[in-house]
Amino acid sequence: MGFRVSTLSLLSLFCYLLSLCQARAAKFHNVSDLGGKKAVIVNGCNLFMGSWVVDPSYPLYDSSTCPFIAPEFDCQKYGRPDKQYLKYAWKPDSCALPRFDGADFLNRWKGKKIMFVGDSLSLNMWESLSCMIHASVSTTKISFLRKESLSTVTFQDYGVTIQLYRTPYLVDIIREKVGRVLTLNSIAAGNAWKDMDLLIFNSWHWWTHTGKSQGWDYIRDGPNLVKNMDRLEAYNKGLTTWAKWVDLNVDTTKTKVFFQGISPTHYQGKDWNQPKRSCSGELQPLSGSTYPAGLPPATTILDNVLKKMNTPVYLLDITLLSQLRKDAHPSAYSGDHAVNDCSHWCLPGLPDTWNQLLYATLTS
Repeated sequence: MGFRVSTLSLLSLFCYLLSLCQARAAKFHNVSDLGGKKAVIVNGCNLFMGSWVVDPSYPLYDSSTCPFIAPEFDCQKYGRPDKQYLKYAWKPDSCALPRFDGADFLNRWKGKKIMFVGDSLSLNMWESLSCMIHASVSTTKISFLRKESLSTVTFQDYGVTIQLYRTPYLVDIIREKVGRVLTLNSIAAGNAWKDMDLLIFNSWHWWTHTGKSQGWDYIRDGPNLVKNMDRLEAYNKGLTTWAKWVDLNVDTTKTKVFFQGISPTHYQGKDWNQPKRSCSGELQPLSGSTYPAGLPPATTILDNVLKKMNTPVYLLDITLLSQLRKDAHPSAYSGDHAVNDCSHWCLPGLPDTWNQLLYATLTS
C-alpha cells in the first residue's frame, strides 16, 4: 500500500513538473505549428486580434521625405484633405505591438537579401518598409532602382537589399499562339526568388479581374486550355503549385518564408452595413474587432494550402485588421488612378502596420 502511495506521489510530481515545462514552453515559443502554416502567437498573444486606437505619435514617417513612395499611394501629395487616418495604431487584445526600429531591423539583417514577391499589394508593403527604415536611418547611403519586374532598395552601410519581384499570380503567364496563357502548374519565374534570406509572398487580387483588366487570355490547367474557370478554383491550383515550389526550393536553414495574407477591398459599403457607401470619404476605421461581411473565401483556400506544406510558412494574417480600415485607401487621391481606388492603401498608412507585425514576428 505504501508503495502505491509513493508511486502516485511521484506520478503527481512528474505531472506537475511537466505542466511547468509546458507553461514555460508556451510562454517562450512564439509560433504554433499548423502543418506548414505557422500562426504567430507571441507570449500567448495573437497579434492579429485587436482593434484600432488613436496614437498621436503616428505616422511613423513623413511621405514628403520618403523617396520610395509611388504616386498611386501618396495620398497627401495628391490632395487628401484629412489626416486622421494617419493617426491610428493597431492594438492587439492582450499584448503591446513593439514599435518599429529601423536601425535594429538593419542590424539584424546586415548583409542579407529580402524579397517581396507578388502584385501591387506587395509593392505597397515594400515601399512602406523602405520608408520606415529610411526614417530611422535617414543619413545612411542608399541606392534605389525601380523597374517593371524587379525593383531594389539597398541600404549600403548595412549591406541590406530589399527587393520587389512583380508577379501578380505567382504562377507564370506564358505567351502562346492563342495569346497570354495563365499556366497553373508553371513557376519558371521562381529562379529569381532563390538564395534570399527572407521571402514575403502575396497573391489574390489579380485572380478576380475580368474584362480589360484581366491579365491573361486563356488558362492552362494541366493538359487543358480553357477560356475561363472558377477563380477560386484557379487560385487554389496556382497556390498549390507555388507551395510545391517552396517545398522543393527553399532551404529553411537559410531562408524564412512569409505569406502576406489577403488584403481586402472596400468598394461595397454593404460589407460594413452602409450599402450606399464605398471607401471614398471614409474618415475612420470600424470600431471593435469584427467585420460584418466576414472573411473573404480566398482566406480559406490560403489557409488550407499552407497547412499542407512541409516548409514552415508564417502567415501575416492581415485580413481582418485591414477590413476594419475602410478609411485608409487612396480613393480619389492617387496620382496614378483616375478612378476611385478602394483596393490599395495610402502611405503612410495601413501597410506600415503590416510591417510592424512582420518586425514583431521576426524579433520575438
